[in-house]
Amino acid sequence: MVTVQGTGSRLLTENGGRSSMNHISKPEVRHELPSVEQYLALRAEAGLSPMSAAGAAAGLPRSCFAVTLYDSGQLVGMGRVIGDGGCFFQVTDIAVKPAYQGRGLGKAVMHEIRQFLDTVPQPSYVSLIADGEAARLYAQYGFAPVMPESQGMFLRWQSVDK
Repeated sequence: MVTVQGTGSRLLTENGGRSSMNHISKPEVRHELPSVEQYLALRAEAGLSPMSAAGAAAGLPRSCFAVTLYDSGQLVGMGRVIGDGGCFFQVTDIAVKPAYQGRGLGKAVMHEIRQFLDTVPQPSYVSLIADGEAARLYAQYGFAPVMPESQGMFLRWQSVDK
């Protein structure tokens, strides 16, 4: 099990490439995990694939790094890095509540993740899955497609109806 690195919180400033926001001018950035309930709710609201509570309860504590964004105590954004802590890492669970999208929060999450990744042993392999337009965001932080040299694959679970 890997301990989540970097605890504490701070406020984002309105500069540094982040856009000014209407009612959320300074979201609180925390380097901590969301609760299982918060995690599942934000994944659902942001349109990410569903996960089980049991899976989240087992997986969240094994994160290498986590960042959460809060507005008035409400979770509005998150992201995690998972992996073995030395050679292989994966950026995952990048999510922002729809009402907060388009305001620079995805960039804020990726900025924190990239700062963490800059501290890991080099060389290491860092991957992520970019859905749709998210590839543009990730490219701003140094990520590039692996095609045609490599091809991403995943295990497609078959649903069992009983």
